[in-house]
Amino acid sequence: MATTLRTWSGLISALLAGSDLTAADTAWAMDQLVLGDASPAQISGFLIALRAKGETADEVTGLASVLRAHATPVRIRGSFVDIVGTGGDRTGAVNISTMAAVVAASTGVTVVKHGGRAASSSAGGSADLVEHLGVPLDLSADEAVQVAADVGLTYLFAPRFNPALRHVAVVRRELAVPTAFNVLGPLLNPADPQHQLVGVANPRMLSVIAGALAAQGRSALVARGDDGLDKLTTTGLSRLWVVYGGIASEVVFDPRSLGLPPVSLAELRGGDAAYNARVLRGLVDGEPGPVRDVVLLNAAAALVTLELGDGLLLEQFADCLERCRQAVDNGKAAATLERWTSQSLTCS
Repeated sequence: MATTLRTWSGLISALLAGSDLTAADTAWAMDQLVLGDASPAQISGFLIALRAKGETADEVTGLASVLRAHATPVRIRGSFVDIVGTGGDRTGAVNISTMAAVVAASTGVTVVKHGGRAASSSAGGSADLVEHLGVPLDLSADEAVQVAADVGLTYLFAPRFNPALRHVAVVRRELAVPTAFNVLGPLLNPADPQHQLVGVANPRMLSVIAGALAAQGRSALVARGDDGLDKLTTTGLSRLWVVYGGIASEVVFDPRSLGLPPVSLAELRGGDAAYNARVLRGLVDGEPGPVRDVVLLNAAAALVTLELGDGLLLEQFADCLERCRQAVDNGKAAATLERWTSQSLTCS
């Protein structure tokens, strides 16, 4: 469907009839939200109708494009990667993406992680762990850039850099059901990363997010464990979408192919921010076990996104996994964690 004169009633009616919208249509709707020109009823009606029909990659691309345009830009030089998940998997797992960010950065790549607080997880979101570690969440764009240059790792707190989201915060809270906004987070990094590892909890949205990343020209891996984890899992198989050169393709990933033994989901469970911080410090100090394996796997996947198109995927995973192991075992991961916290405090 393409509309020349867009109205809320027109878009919502089209969605209720089961018609897909264009990226331009959803961009118009998001622009109305961001400008404050939409009523709560219009916002909620649109979000519910979109979810009931089922979002497409084009529709999500349009929504995300406007939010990125209104974000506070963070200009980081060179290649870098984001490790992020949609959240909402309700597994209670430790903060795998944040821990993987520390490990990946310790191998010498730059990681610009974008995230926020958990809406439902008892284990808390990335921001809860980052804050407990002592990294300020209110760094300015210039300060975040400086930390990235000094450490190779920086954290962008989503509400700090995406103020436009406040226009829908109340409606989302009152609706209390998943909407498109539950999956937009990984597409909103204000540093505009060209490489991303994205975890998606909702299996239907895997291809949608992969398609949106392909439309943005990203090199990315989009993952969901068959156990429900919004990451690559070590409990069994994962669905993995490989995004490169504007094309997204699906593969089945088996961690046993890398010599990683299967574990139970219970062995990956976390707790509050204090508990997860202890787990992270134990990991970088060399403590073995299931959490170490799943973190190393996801850190390796982040490195792979920087190499897509240059070889066989499994060989890339094996090489990157070994790089991550060495970074932990030789103390570089522990040193990166220490520098990240100290330099972030210095810059704030």
